[in-house]
Amino acid sequence: MKPEQSLDAKLLSRLDARAQDGTLRQLKLVEGLIDFASNDYLGFARNKLLSPLSDHLSGGSGGSRLISGDSSLARETEELIAQFHRAEAALIFGSGYTANVGLFSCLAGKDDHWISDELVHASIIDGIKMSKAEKHIFRHNDLQQLEDLLKGREGKAFVATESLFSMNGDPAPLEEMADLCAKYNAFLVVDEAHAAGVLGPEGRGLVCAAGLENKVSARIFTYGKAFGSYGAAIAGSSVLINYLINFARSFVYSTAPPPLLFQLIREGYQIMPSANRQALFDLGDYFQKTAEPRGLQFFLPARHHIRAVAVGNPDKAKALSDQLWKEGIYAKAILSPTVPAGTERIRICLHTYNSPEQIDRLIQILERHI
Repeated sequence: MKPEQSLDAKLLSRLDARAQDGTLRQLKLVEGLIDFASNDYLGFARNKLLSPLSDHLSGGSGGSRLISGDSSLARETEELIAQFHRAEAALIFGSGYTANVGLFSCLAGKDDHWISDELVHASIIDGIKMSKAEKHIFRHNDLQQLEDLLKGREGKAFVATESLFSMNGDPAPLEEMADLCAKYNAFLVVDEAHAAGVLGPEGRGLVCAAGLENKVSARIFTYGKAFGSYGAAIAGSSVLINYLINFARSFVYSTAPPPLLFQLIREGYQIMPSANRQALFDLGDYFQKTAEPRGLQFFLPARHHIRAVAVGNPDKAKALSDQLWKEGIYAKAILSPTVPAGTERIRICLHTYNSPEQIDRLIQILERHI
């Protein structure tokens, strides 16, 4: 047997196992459906126009930022990011995944501790796994368990959370977490991926909304969601950014993003203050008002732009997503291992381009088939 055939057999056995337990993932081309699945909350990815400057930007950077990929455009964009989010400095990465892997893998040392919410994103989990620090997990938003884990630790403790959780749509208790970190001399790191652009003053995020800029050691902002483009940035002190330039391997050893990406990010920030966030909030209120009397079960009473309808079984969740698809609506079934087994759900993302009539249609289908 040829080695490649043997490898294929091994891989097929793992794929078959996923197919048997209902967790096999497949790509799916989405065209012509009502969108309740994407992260384009403000419609920027659909509607944002590139400036004429984009015609004169090169298609590649030629190397890492530390070799040939640095530019005045990159630095000016990072200064804009830092100013907008009320931080000393910022550093752009090629994606939210590389930003989180780079940050969480290098920030804590072998004598330190990572303490993370059980529902943080896979990129945070992967970065923490790569870290040499000890790892601890607390129940979702459980402040008492977090404090128990912070007590009596030798070495420094680093606490990881999302400001708005992507699979439930609920916020973290950031003020209380910041107080606990201050009490135990720990460092708080907050991923603002799903809050940035939507929540907080002019879309600055929930850390700024709570006035915690000086109590959070690092924040992560991604641009493939409300900002409508791609990439990510980490914001914090100038010392932190210089440290990441030296120790975040996903930054050091990655080719720099093309100049076009920096321009897209800049334009997102330029139009963000005038974005029609209120339209999204109004849709969220309408969704809640319409869904509550129908008896639909949600994981949490979230009133933001992300909702999670409880299904609790992978086959049922996929069947419900397929039914929505047949009736012209795209709402994604979220399965294990993305969420814990037994908590499978239909994740609903609201957008400024959705309408009350589309929400009515979505809820009617969910009511019929759950």
